[in-house]
Amino acid sequence: MIRRLPLIPTLVVLAAVAVMVRLGFWQLDRMHEKELELGRLAQNVSAGVVDFPADRFDQSQLFRPARLDCRNPAKPTLSGAGKVGYRVIARCEGGALVQLGTSRDPRAVVEWAGGSVTGSIGQAPDSRPLIVTAFDHSPRELMLVTDSPVPGLSANPKRSLEEVPNNHFSYAVQWFLFAGIALVIYGIALRKRLAARDQRG
Repeated sequence: MIRRLPLIPTLVVLAAVAVMVRLGFWQLDRMHEKELELGRLAQNVSAGVVDFPADRFDQSQLFRPARLDCRNPAKPTLSGAGKVGYRVIARCEGGALVQLGTSRDPRAVVEWAGGSVTGSIGQAPDSRPLIVTAFDHSPRELMLVTDSPVPGLSANPKRSLEEVPNNHFSYAVQWFLFAGIALVIYGIALRKRLAARDQRG
């Protein structure tokens, strides 16, 4: 039976299955890492107020209460935020981002001269395509999500740890299923091929 197996296709399928199984176990490892990360972030929620971090990519600061003196901000821009409409975000002198509030008007024009703001540390919107973020795990830029909106804007949605999804278990299950399905499909195709060969023989 083994001698009758097509060598190259069999090796290709087995290699693909091995990669998918490895990705499944990698997702399980990531699930445990994310659980530890969520535990640390939960502590940040009740931690003391800090200055907005100089390292705008330090993810360990997420959800921590913070303050920022935003000087000479650029003109605020809008970023889609689902059912709440649009986030209104300004970049301060020095690079820090501040989410000033939300608006349902896609043409909203917000004038803000800057100043001292307080809130909690969140992540800036990610404009990268979904397929890119699946392979590029570079940390997202942080921003300060204000507690109180500037005049003319609605309040920012209440922050929640649900913003940081832990869906690695479902990803792991998907990879294991892909591996199983690949073996089943190849097994069916191989059986048909061998049966056809026997009939010709």
